[in-house]
Amino acid sequence: MSKTKTSFFCQNCGAQFPKWLGQCSSCHQWNTIIEEVIQKEEKRNWKQKTTSKKANKALKINEISLKKEDRIPIKNTELNRVLGGGIVKGSMILLGGEPGIGKSTLLLQIALTIPKNVLYVSGEESQSQIKMRAERLKITNTNCLILTETNTQQIFRAIEETNPEVVVIDSIQTLYTNTIDASPGSISQIRETTAELIKFAKETATPVLLIGHITKDGNIAGPKVLEHMVDVVLQFEGDRNHTYRILRAQKNRFGSTAEIGIYEMRSEGLREVSNPSEILISQKDETLSGTAIAATLEGIRPFMIEVQALVSTAVYGTPQRSATGYDTKRLNMLLAVLEKRAGFRLGAKDVFLNIAGGIKVDDPAIDLAVIMAILSSNEDEAIPQDYCFAAEIGLSGEIRPINRVEQRILEAEKLGFHKIFISKFNKISQSTFTIKIVKVSKVETIFANLFA
Repeated sequence: MSKTKTSFFCQNCGAQFPKWLGQCSSCHQWNTIIEEVIQKEEKRNWKQKTTSKKANKALKINEISLKKEDRIPIKNTELNRVLGGGIVKGSMILLGGEPGIGKSTLLLQIALTIPKNVLYVSGEESQSQIKMRAERLKITNTNCLILTETNTQQIFRAIEETNPEVVVIDSIQTLYTNTIDASPGSISQIRETTAELIKFAKETATPVLLIGHITKDGNIAGPKVLEHMVDVVLQFEGDRNHTYRILRAQKNRFGSTAEIGIYEMRSEGLREVSNPSEILISQKDETLSGTAIAATLEGIRPFMIEVQALVSTAVYGTPQRSATGYDTKRLNMLLAVLEKRAGFRLGAKDVFLNIAGGIKVDDPAIDLAVIMAILSSNEDEAIPQDYCFAAEIGLSGEIRPINRVEQRILEAEKLGFHKIFISKFNKISQSTFTIKIVKVSKVETIFANLFA
């Protein structure tokens, strides 16, 4: 009979303790430590066979030969961009996001469009439910196999029978293994089932795509070590009240983490958005005050976003500062700069800021657009629709230079803007732009020139 051991795990951060505690000493959360029974057995590989492994030899760094990762191309341009050019064979990809955001829809679309044998394993939905979603997506693929199972031993048995080239798991929190005496979704089960899948992926060079639930704080549920175990961590973001979704790479061992993919949720599935500016700039008949267009970058991808601001007199005494899609602390900093350096009295006024399209932006190059939208609303003066801005604001009120300014100018020129405001200290090597480039150095200078 195998020995059993009782241990205590924090369900929030995954920390392990020898005895029960009221508060986790790692994440300082109360009443999150739960007892779990761990059954100690001989560690086996995913085929339940013992294999002899040759010891690795240490090599000098100049003796190591480089080889390009073998990738599986997919017919999804946005996901290809985020992953760095396709799915690397033998990789583990974890996709997280809020319930109902479209995680299962995205991976089912990928499974149905990959021209290889794909095994889609679901522990949350029946085969008929997945078939209904596939019919709604209007994609047919005879190479996609659907399996409803939560036991990893049964899943590996099905893998040996079907020999897939890509495996999709929906979701990791529903799986359990017989080697651990704990309920599905517990810390020990998530850690053990993920370890089994990683061993399978590395030994067979089969990529595995996992769906992970998230907590109320927006983090992937389960132990933090789960994100360290996998090769790629993707976050599917967006408001369920909006139709647009953003796919970000929080971790990527095979590419950049600065790229994003943008999708539009429709009744027939997720549509790729090749031109983000079409969704991030509002279409309106008349020019209104309080809006400014910013030229921003996500990774190497430039696009234009609309910054909306509303400034009004504070009614309840204490002025409100609210920002949607933008850092509130940075908004307060910019308001202090306007108050101290430029002489605008905004201390007794409510300021509301919104990034159109329902996305979150942390590029400091949109500082100038934020300030101009606030001043436009405060003065009730509309900014021309063919003007855009790309500059960072310093604490002394100076307009600071930004990186890749030429890419931003090219994007503004391509979309038909006539004038772009940048920092005086930005150096531009190309001189063939048709768009008018206005270089400014201080906030008060640009406001005076704009509304002269």
